[in-house]
Formats: sequence, structure tokens, C-alpha cells
Amino acid sequence: MPTILTLGRYVLFFWMNEPDEPVHIHVAVRRPTEHATKFWLTEDGGCILASNGSNLPNRELRKLANFIALNHERICDAWKNVFKTDMLRFYR
Repeated sequence: MPTILTLGRYVLFFWMNEPDEPVHIHVAVRRPTEHATKFWLTEDGGCILASNGSNLPNRELRKLANFIALNHERICDAWKNVFKTDMLRFYR
């Protein structure tokens, strides 16, 4: 589960067993955990909260969603590199 980005105490990462899902990123406090929060990336450069497994407050979720949107291209490039693909599928 490679860490792709960090924002303060948050780590943003991929699970290696999810290459067939649409592009998404997990967020956890300090280190990856199985109960992480998950955001789907959308084709228009945004993101949608899929689940808040980390029980993060709404204020933090908004900050993270903004950070993810600002780094959309970087996350997509990392997805391609990590999962060895040129094809991206986005959440609809």
C-alpha cells in the first residue's frame, strides 16, 4: 500500500489489491489502516466521499476533498504507475 501524498497528519494511499476498481484514494491518520476513509476520483477533476471509515470530522473531510481535487492529476498518474496501466476508470 504505497503512500501517494501526505497532508499534515494524513496519509493518502492505494491498496494494492484494488486495481480493477475505479480510481480512488484512501486516507488515514498517520499510517494506512483497513478502516481508512475512501474518496472516488471523478472524471471532471473532483472527488466524492465513498466512505468515512476513519470517522473524520466534516471540516477535515472538506479539507481533504479539496486537497485531493487539487492533486487529481498527480493521483491519476500515480495510479497508472502503481497499477501498470494507461487506462483509467472513474466513478460515475
